[in-house]
Amino acid sequence: MNITKTVVLFVLAAVAEIGGAWLVWQAVREDKAWWWAGLGIVALGAYGFIAALQSDANFGRVLAAYGGVFIAGSLLWGMIFDKFTPDRWDITGALVCLAGVSIIMFVPRTA
Repeated sequence: MNITKTVVLFVLAAVAEIGGAWLVWQAVREDKAWWWAGLGIVALGAYGFIAALQSDANFGRVLAAYGGVFIAGSLLWGMIFDKFTPDRWDITGALVCLAGVSIIMFVPRTA
């Protein structure tokens, strides 16, 4: 159950952070209405709260692992919303990052 909770929280955090940054980007770079940026700021704030719900008590570990999720999620977001096509090196890099996430978050540790 702990692995499932961790993965779900990472996915929710990615949607909030990447979505929030994308909304701000749209307002600033793509001339969308100002309220897109406002929604982005709200989503970015939600990201902080979602990340704080992780079971692991170590901020550095959670945020370091989330970095790998952010990389893979950003490529996926770009594919869905901006018609970005990652090349094999983008995909390889994202898979390496996700392997790192798994090591950081799920390898058993001694107390």
